[in-house]
Amino acid sequence: MTRRQQRAAGMTLVELVVATSILVVLTSMALPLARVTVERQKEHQLRLALDEIRAAIDRYKDAADRGLIQIQTDSQGYPPDLDTLVNGVPMGTEKIRFLRAIPKDPMTNSYDWGLRSVQDDADSTSWGGQDVFDVYTTSPGTALDGTQFSKW
Repeated sequence: MTRRQQRAAGMTLVELVVATSILVVLTSMALPLARVTVERQKEHQLRLALDEIRAAIDRYKDAADRGLIQIQTDSQGYPPDLDTLVNGVPMGTEKIRFLRAIPKDPMTNSYDWGLRSVQDDADSTSWGGQDVFDVYTTSPGTALDGTQFSKW
């Protein structure tokens, strides 16, 4: 082999270092983007879970207002807890359920949600226990847009 053919057969150390450096820079640029994508997906899951629970509370309230289900007099037509939405309530000869299961909070990775009753303040973090008017995540985190998750 001639000297020229030997050089073309492999990479020099400098070429290898340059190629590795380029890969490191590209990888370091992709990691923050991947983290933001994961966080955005969790935020989307949180919004869906909150919407699902709130819609079930609204359906329960609607059924109570129409007199389809029996309610406690002090509840103002809202469910006493989230389990009632899953377990269901008697409606005539049938049992009606408003949720299949309580969704998991993607921010805390648990099934424990913060609850508010009609009697509680709009930004209250403690539940009075009378009924369930609203739900929120107990995560102290902040969303990508700068808002606190618990304010959603």
